[in-house]
Amino acid sequence: MKKRLFKISIILLFAFLLFLFYYIYLPVINIHSSDLWIFIISLLFLGAGAYKIIKFKTANQKIIKGIIFLGITLFSIYLIGYILSSPIINAKKYQSLINIKNSDFNKDIKEISYDEIPILDKETAINLGARKMGSIIDMVSQFEVDNLYTQINYNATPTRVTPLNYGNIFKWITNRKNGIPAYMKIDMATQETELITLDNGIKYSFSEPLNRNVNRYLRFNYPTYMFDKISFEIDDNGIPYWICPVKTYSIGLFGGPIIKKVILLNAITGELTEYNIKDVPMWVDSVYSAELLISYYNYYGMLKNGYFNSILGQKGCLKTTEGYNYIALNDDVYVYTGVTSVTGDKSNVGFVLMNQRTGEANYYTISGAQETSAMVSAEGQVQHLGYKSTFPILLNISNQPTYFMSLKDEAGLVKKYAMVNVEKYQIVAIGDTVSECETNYINLMSESNIEINKNHNKKNISGTITYLKEVVINGNTHIFIKINNTDKYFSIPIKNNINILNYSLNDNINIEYEEQSSYNIITQIN
Repeated sequence: MKKRLFKISIILLFAFLLFLFYYIYLPVINIHSSDLWIFIISLLFLGAGAYKIIKFKTANQKIIKGIIFLGITLFSIYLIGYILSSPIINAKKYQSLINIKNSDFNKDIKEISYDEIPILDKETAINLGARKMGSIIDMVSQFEVDNLYTQINYNATPTRVTPLNYGNIFKWITNRKNGIPAYMKIDMATQETELITLDNGIKYSFSEPLNRNVNRYLRFNYPTYMFDKISFEIDDNGIPYWICPVKTYSIGLFGGPIIKKVILLNAITGELTEYNIKDVPMWVDSVYSAELLISYYNYYGMLKNGYFNSILGQKGCLKTTEGYNYIALNDDVYVYTGVTSVTGDKSNVGFVLMNQRTGEANYYTISGAQETSAMVSAEGQVQHLGYKSTFPILLNISNQPTYFMSLKDEAGLVKKYAMVNVEKYQIVAIGDTVSECETNYINLMSESNIEINKNHNKKNISGTITYLKEVVINGNTHIFIKINNTDKYFSIPIKNNINILNYSLNDNINIEYEEQSSYNIITQIN
């Protein structure tokens, strides 16, 4: 009787461990999933061991050997499938995972206004979010800010958003009923940081330990779906969602990952909506992760002349540079990275923009400095201050491809801005404001006899000054004015045009300016 109870106990323990293993490990039930193969193979070897323990001396050795043989056979199939799915055999198929279109820089990338330029990176966003959270006493004791910070276009504004997390398991127990009450939203152009409180809290998150955990909730609802990198976004009404791309493999069993579907998970209600890739709502920005898109381009660039050429001769091989950033174009977010020759020097032969919603990719043939060289050039201009550069984003400044960087102090706060010409990276401009930086940059290009469009976004207006006030911005004095025939404010740093001090209320003035959404930037007083 004791022996029988022992065997039953072993079986129940094995069943419990099996359930626990599945609950934690969450293997997808899909033949293309490496996790499933490893799960089944591990289960066979564990089963053989459990059978041996239960049966003791009466264990049928043929059964044990059969289970082990089956496990070894499956492992061998797994290895063969892995090899047959690899680029070694399927170089052309991997090289065709992405379609690259050669495009024109000035046609595709339009000049944008100052208030549309994202001046902060993820690291700075994390610092701003932490500072904002620290000022909200009633929440900071219970919740912490997730470091996810997805970059999106929110109402045509470059924005980073991230959810809050439960502080720990005990704070989860206390707050689970109402959920997470807010998320963080940061305007990347103005650095305005907001903690957006919700009428109904976020119930589904990665900080949930049980069934409302995002991974577990998706697995129980879609046991056969394989998910790529899941991101946090908000729709046009500010409702938080988890964007869950569904991937499959198009080359053999385990090769050539592609996205065919997307699941939108409402982070508040848990509602799940499935879309084919071509039907994804326009407000969604992060379907294809940056890592996946960059891997696509590296397959494309490295495997043009076969796999072994990419390892040995490397003739014609191209690869992306170290690092990437994001660019907002046409209400979509694009991954930007430079392209360099594997056998060449430390320079770019072009760059590529890849749409995170559609997966479309455009290549631009523009040779010049690598991003890291531009960062070093910018840091060299402020080496006495010890500022460090963010990874560049690519802008069109007066029809010139230009690296734009923020320069940060040791605390991670943005102090200055830099622009570096891609093709002639010795042209480096620094400014305390973005507008000052661009003015300095355009002047440097003019001095270097580079053909530029000086009046690319400039307008003229005349009228009577109805408002005039001095304002200090980042340590620099600006004069803000209003003119009688418009409701817009106009601003100019005094050091850029000291003649503004000669004007008073009710004086007539004729100015040249660049239009912005919040206020216009005066470029010249005529």
